[in-house]
Amino acid sequence: MFHGKHPEGLSERGRALLLEGGKALGLDLKPHLEAFSRLYALLQEASGKVNLTALRSEEEVVVKHFLDSLTLLRLPLWQGPLRVLDLGTGAGFPGLPLKIVRPELELVLVDATRKKVAFVERAIEVLGLKGARALWGRAEVLAREAGHREAYARAVARAVAPLCVLSELLLPFLEVGGAAVAMKGPRVEEELAPLPPVLERLGGRLGEVLALRLPLSGEARHLVVLEKAAPTPPAYPRRPGVPERHPLC
Repeated sequence: MFHGKHPEGLSERGRALLLEGGKALGLDLKPHLEAFSRLYALLQEASGKVNLTALRSEEEVVVKHFLDSLTLLRLPLWQGPLRVLDLGTGAGFPGLPLKIVRPELELVLVDATRKKVAFVERAIEVLGLKGARALWGRAEVLAREAGHREAYARAVARAVAPLCVLSELLLPFLEVGGAAVAMKGPRVEEELAPLPPVLERLGGRLGEVLALRLPLSGEARHLVVLEKAAPTPPAYPRRPGVPERHPLC
């Protein structure tokens, strides 16, 4: 589906933007430039065939996909060979940039759209990302399977759902002592207010809420850490579609 003439990777300007934005995040991305350039080329190659992302310009992809994904590394949660779930990964964000920069992470990227999973599989293959795999499925189903329930040290989700919904979807995947990060935009206070009793019901608690600015664009972002304090009751997550239609708060 994604074969054919290969488009160009990042331009010199795109590479410079990525390096500048990485520096703002405290990261030296020079060793990873070629991987990000190939990922950009793959996105361009697939964009005419599959609706992967609404972002089209090189600068938008660099800033709002690559650098936005890497804001996760502002949190001290990624040391060591942790097993990480990227839920609702779409075209591979934030998981693929995270794996490029932290190759020791064992990463599972999940999406409910087969064509997006096929793209992520292709990207993993082309980039040679060992210890990463793409998986098609719904969180409500996968979180009940033995290989996934309470089997991850970390989980991430970017722009997937409100926090009340995300908590029910993410926390069942985490081992006790693990942590999930919900990547949110500028307004998060309304979502946080009713969250503590919901988290307690699910075996979780609210951790750090880190406010930051996206490099180069200055857009406001929040990283909301959900900590796993106790096993999630077997009733959760509820059946597919129910957490979204009937959130717990």
